[in-house]
Amino acid sequence: MAIAVRLDRMLVERKMTLTELAERVGITVANLSILKTGKAKAVRLGTLDAICRQLECQPGDILEHVDDDDR
Repeated sequence: MAIAVRLDRMLVERKMTLTELAERVGITVANLSILKTGKAKAVRLGTLDAICRQLECQPGDILEHVDDDDR
């Protein structure tokens, strides 16, 4: 089982770039890119909160639990 990151989908829906979100949240584009591509091993709740505030969404809109076979 795994967690899939759907940040790219939310960025498209909100018509926001990764760079713009990084500036608003206060983290580097590189770190946000690691999260977006699903390569992050962890995410701080404060960072997740800031992302959700900027994208006006819920954590479940960004993170999705999937079976490894579906990934």
